Amino acid sequence: MKIDYDIVIIGGSLAGYQAALAATQLHATVALVQPQVNYDLNYHHALSELAKKAQQSLDLVNLGIFAPQVNTASDNYFNSVNNPPTAGLTEKSPPAMSNFGSSKAVKEAMLYARGMTANLSHINSLANLAAQGVDMIFDSGQFQSSPQLGFAVKDRILRGRTYLLACGSRPAIPEIEGLQATGYLTLANIWQSLDQSNPPKNWVIIGGLPQSIEIAQTLARLGCNVILIVKHRHFLSHLDPEIAQLLLAQLEVDGVRVITQTVVTQVLKIEGKKWVQAGDIAIETDEILVATGQQPNIASLNLAAAGVKFYPHRLVVNEKLQTTNHRIYACGDVIGGFDIANLANYEANIALKNALFFPNLAVNYRPIPWGIFSQPMVTQVGLTESQAKRQYGKNEVLVLKQYFKTSAAAQIKGEITGICKLIVRNNGEILGCSILGEEAAELINLIALAISQNIQVKHLANLAPVYPSFSEILVETAREWGKQRLHKNYALQEFLQSFFYFRRNWNL
Repeated sequence: MKIDYDIVIIGGSLAGYQAALAATQLHATVALVQPQVNYDLNYHHALSELAKKAQQSLDLVNLGIFAPQVNTASDNYFNSVNNPPTAGLTEKSPPAMSNFGSSKAVKEAMLYARGMTANLSHINSLANLAAQGVDMIFDSGQFQSSPQLGFAVKDRILRGRTYLLACGSRPAIPEIEGLQATGYLTLANIWQSLDQSNPPKNWVIIGGLPQSIEIAQTLARLGCNVILIVKHRHFLSHLDPEIAQLLLAQLEVDGVRVITQTVVTQVLKIEGKKWVQAGDIAIETDEILVATGQQPNIASLNLAAAGVKFYPHRLVVNEKLQTTNHRIYACGDVIGGFDIANLANYEANIALKNALFFPNLAVNYRPIPWGIFSQPMVTQVGLTESQAKRQYGKNEVLVLKQYFKTSAAAQIKGEITGICKLIVRNNGEILGCSILGEEAAELINLIALAISQNIQVKHLANLAPVYPSFSEILVETAREWGKQRLHKNYALQEFLQSFFYFRRNWNL
């Protein structure tokens, strides 16, 4: 059997692009198959940053402070259109934010987001992949197993030594009475709705995914009325409970009404208005966003013919990211879990090396950080406090905390809302970390490196970071380890007291 490619990558996700580029750098022959050119980048990161800049500029203007360094599209828009009053902002009703909810303001926001995403798209451009030697095929196809395993695209059979499924996922729609007839939006098409001449003002968001939380806060900061309905008692059960509670409080401060432990049972449309029945509450709204989960884009691939086992919401893979057909690998949200870019890229790297060489690498998610792009951002890596205590015992685990308000950098930037929570063992091993606050993404990466390289907390405590910088928060948090250990060691305390008493009375 003639092999055309070292690896055939199926799917146009970001992880698929990264894997294709990495394979060509290793001088492997690569084909990337995707049904169509995908320029649909998610806008919510750019819009979230815009909403933050907008609020910052409003605060500065209302306080009578001129800030020439703030020159984003949001700032220019507020200076020319909003004309905010000079009175101080109040927590419950920021006057200019309601203006920002106007259709003209939302259009300005969308223009800003489109420009940002267009710039970002050049980093992973299709032209760049093709120039690096990737064989780009824009069409759909399916696996065939006879006479040999191959991937059929129209009248062509692509034969690879191995295959990588990086085709991503699509929104999973729950069975709710009247939902289909009433109409709804998903994570795949929400931002297109904001391009309307009269964008929706009132929103009901069903589901507690990280993206739904990000979008809820962004819409609220853009002046919309947002209700977030979560089925379970806590949204994001993987998140540290204390951090989750702080995030919930921040959402409520921003104007998002969060309803937990509530199931949406019915959706109706009455006289042009949409109504959502959530438990015993009836909610009138302009638009509904469904973000309850994702399901893999695998329906047309004929995986059964290739001997690949799958469930409705994920593919079955082992720790080496092999499917039940050892020549076919998978990565990203197609194998389940949240749609998190850095996690998918990590999986793609493991799967690619196993596919091109020998399958001896196993995934280890413990040192891989993940985050929620809220304001302030939430990030986490490793074990939470409850997970660590269940695994190692309460007496073996120390919880170290530091609040952002104690940091000089946070005070200077005016971003004092935040907490760093470090989970360590008595022997100094770092088990995990959760951060809510400014620069959380950069800070968590340092902890992830420490965990992956088995760097103990005492070494982190001995760092001398640039002053002022947010890295000081990590150092101060790490130093709590020594304080707690000393507090528990009564013998050492007595020795130190005796030692210094002796030194003070020593006749030099």
